[in-house]
Amino acid sequence: MSIGISLTASGQADNYVDAIVEQARTAAAAGIRTGWLGQRLDYDAAALATLVGREVPELHVGTSAIPIFARHPLLVSSQAQTAQAATHGHFHLGLALGSRFLVEDMFGLPFERPVALLREFLTALDGLLDGGETAFRGERLTAAPTLPVTVAGAQPRVPVLVAAMGPKALQVTGELADGTLPYLASPRVLGEHLVPTITKAAEQANRPAPRIIAFVGGTVTDDVDAVREKALRDMAFYDQIPSYQRVVSLAGATRAGELAVIGDEKHVANAVRSYFDAGATEVVFTQTELSSPEDQRRTFDVLGGLA
Repeated sequence: MSIGISLTASGQADNYVDAIVEQARTAAAAGIRTGWLGQRLDYDAAALATLVGREVPELHVGTSAIPIFARHPLLVSSQAQTAQAATHGHFHLGLALGSRFLVEDMFGLPFERPVALLREFLTALDGLLDGGETAFRGERLTAAPTLPVTVAGAQPRVPVLVAAMGPKALQVTGELADGTLPYLASPRVLGEHLVPTITKAAEQANRPAPRIIAFVGGTVTDDVDAVREKALRDMAFYDQIPSYQRVVSLAGATRAGELAVIGDEKHVANAVRSYFDAGATEVVFTQTELSSPEDQRRTFDVLGGLA
């Protein structure tokens, strides 16, 4: 079983990059296989993933995920290939559509026809990662390189994953990407909705079976009630985003924090297995900092033991 974690450090760290690298070393020592960095407004996810992959070569690293609005496939391709060469083939590019409030309120861009943009972005990116210099011209974007687009040593080809959960986004992802990065999708939602949709799309496009990298919030702890309350508070951000509201509702829950996996080692191990049984090809734990540093280390040990 391929199992990873989302890397995150305390805001009190003297140097955030150093703290993330140290956490990555701890995770790798526990047997965890992959470390993922979410794109935020402070650090740059691809740059930090590159540094981690260089400093901790036992780990594969990835972004989860970079919003495509306000990005261009020419520059994203360059960024990803640089990361792949620097980590000697251990980089995974995760992309996302983002949400209306992020795109419009923070970037000042219209959140229009996002799935159409995703299709064009992935089509252009596909050609660039294959080394092609043929211009792509679509309705939403143009990628017409006049300079070389390949980075020596960026092998194998960078895997492209999309944080897709809606039917239309999953359709495009299955056709044009290597897999999906669902978050807050319970085993039931994975098995009944996401996996069948993206798998069918990939089959129809004559592509290999897609990777299903399930991101799961949770931690090992003995103080279940207190940590559950913290999860409900800390994960409330996702309660206001329609794509997450949908998968939370499909799981029979009303709040994102209800889906966090919180309990002892046996409970967490059984939950991980249930995601694989539902069709996940990889499981990544996030929000492992919900409890104490000691509980986080217990979580790493459980996950590493399953990997």
